[in-house]
Amino acid sequence: MSGAQSVFRGEPSAAAAQPAKSVQYNVAIGYLRAFVTALVVAHHAVLAYFQYAPPPSSFTAEPRLWRAFPVVDSARWPGFTWLVGFNDVFFMSLMFFLSGLFVWNSLQRKGTAKFLRDRAARLGIPFLFAAALIAPIAYYPAYLQATQSPTLAGYSHAWFSFRDWPAGPAWFIWLLLAFDCVAAALYRLNPKWGEAARRFSSQWDRHPFRFFTLLVAISAAVYIPMSLIFTPVAWAALGPFTFQTSRLLHYFAYFVAGIAVGAWGVERGLLAAEGKLARRWWLWLLRSQLAYAMVVAIVIAAAMAPARMTLWMTVGGFAFAISCAASGFAFLALFVRFAKKPRRVFDSLRDNAYGIYVVHYAFVAWVQYALLPVSMPGFAKGVTAFAGALALSWGTVAAMRKIPAVERVM
Repeated sequence: MSGAQSVFRGEPSAAAAQPAKSVQYNVAIGYLRAFVTALVVAHHAVLAYFQYAPPPSSFTAEPRLWRAFPVVDSARWPGFTWLVGFNDVFFMSLMFFLSGLFVWNSLQRKGTAKFLRDRAARLGIPFLFAAALIAPIAYYPAYLQATQSPTLAGYSHAWFSFRDWPAGPAWFIWLLLAFDCVAAALYRLNPKWGEAARRFSSQWDRHPFRFFTLLVAISAAVYIPMSLIFTPVAWAALGPFTFQTSRLLHYFAYFVAGIAVGAWGVERGLLAAEGKLARRWWLWLLRSQLAYAMVVAIVIAAAMAPARMTLWMTVGGFAFAISCAASGFAFLALFVRFAKKPRRVFDSLRDNAYGIYVVHYAFVAWVQYALLPVSMPGFAKGVTAFAGALALSWGTVAAMRKIPAVERVM
């Protein structure tokens, strides 16, 4: 199982090598990945109805906010503010952590060359597909909404006039490939470095809070300086290769943390079904909500005292690190504790989750655009956009995977 696919499906435990016929997917991790993918779809689906979504503006003039809000509806629902903010704090960090879980075992099993070939195929090809085809389709409604006399020729001219190439959510795929390349290079230089991480992570089943504290400390140390230099919301772009500048090292820290946990085994250590983390799932849920409430309070306080913004950004960066880790631990605990038995519909979502991530942005934008003239409350539109985009993405990917070449990648 290689990188892109293992972002969304559970791989077998690496506790011991077993014959291929006895390999089983880890149900909890596979379902958690599917759940986070659904959260990504929901996040993008409700942005059109987010209370603070910017009004439609010029398609070509900076800051081109349509890259984050392809469609903006006049119907709003304040409740989506919590969902958008809560998701933004943790869910992509958790995605990098989950994808790191299987890197060390894949490197040991395949070696550097085969590992990189598989990653290039399973991450590189979908990234090119998403950037070259899905993104232009997804952003066309933004052009329609911002232009009085839209034409395909006008859209093409505007699109190719940009210095960058907006790729939408596909940024995660190329950045994951870059992180995989770094991990492979480190493995080539020192094939034993993962063993040290494995021994270090063996204690975390008994002391998950120590791991939480360590992760918060590392995350804050790499995130706060970057956020002060670049601001928390800045993005960097080189062609289709975009990333949120302040979170680059933060995401890498979560990816490496996933490698360390996965090197010991996804069915023992921190992620043991009967471990301390899983048994105290309710406590981590409570911590996650309290930590996010702290983030919200700091944001409000910063808005009321902008003269001390550097101080608030520093405090807010530390709160972000705490909230991100607490929410990630909460969902890990929930799924490890309760997701034990396979269910057919969840298996289908898990198996198609990677493809759903790749194609969903186009369906989200067009469903939102189709709902613009419909008279419905913002909440109803958000739920409809999510359900419609998820169903269309799910069905499309399930059909595409019947093609052998697509199945090998997806």
